[in-house]
Amino acid sequence: MSAQRRGEETRERILEAAQECFARHGYDASGVAEICRRAGVTKGGFYYHFPSKQALFMELLERWLAVLDVQLEAARDEAVTVPEALVRMVGTAGQVFEAASGQLTMFLEFWNRAARDPAIWQATIAPYRRYRAFFARMIEAGIAEGSLRPVDPEMVAHLFVSVAVGLVLQGLLDPHGADWGKVAQESISMLLENLEREQ
Repeated sequence: MSAQRRGEETRERILEAAQECFARHGYDASGVAEICRRAGVTKGGFYYHFPSKQALFMELLERWLAVLDVQLEAARDEAVTVPEALVRMVGTAGQVFEAASGQLTMFLEFWNRAARDPAIWQATIAPYRRYRAFFARMIEAGIAEGSLRPVDPEMVAHLFVSVAVGLVLQGLLDPHGADWGKVAQESISMLLENLEREQ
């Protein structure tokens, strides 16, 4: 096995161990020594891959969001119109809820740390801003192509992100309370009914 491959496997073990520790004990109670013990690496190995526990924590957030970013871009690229792209994006909601399944503690831990740590706050809030900008551009494109009524793109983007975050949080808190993928699809259908331009 190459040194690069071993390094990638070590990094992955550290990330998995950290996710388990943070979810079970919280950020503050999860020390580097315990993460190393669970991952089967030395502290030197840990710091070779991550400069700090905070950097490791932020990497977990970015990894979770990277999956969503890929799905959103693919849905947009494969669609002919903006409404079709939005419907396709919601079609991936089931995968998002599946990926988030069992991650309630981590999700809440991100918010908890963000309230106390400016760097983590920046890392946590940045995706929300990025998604709002992403959806605002989509709404602008829909207005320009004539598939959507003239509306305030920023306001609609805020609405989409608010609905998405609310559904993810409900899905985490009450995973069996509803078919959250279906709720997401019906919610977007209701929104689109008010946004689409009559043909």
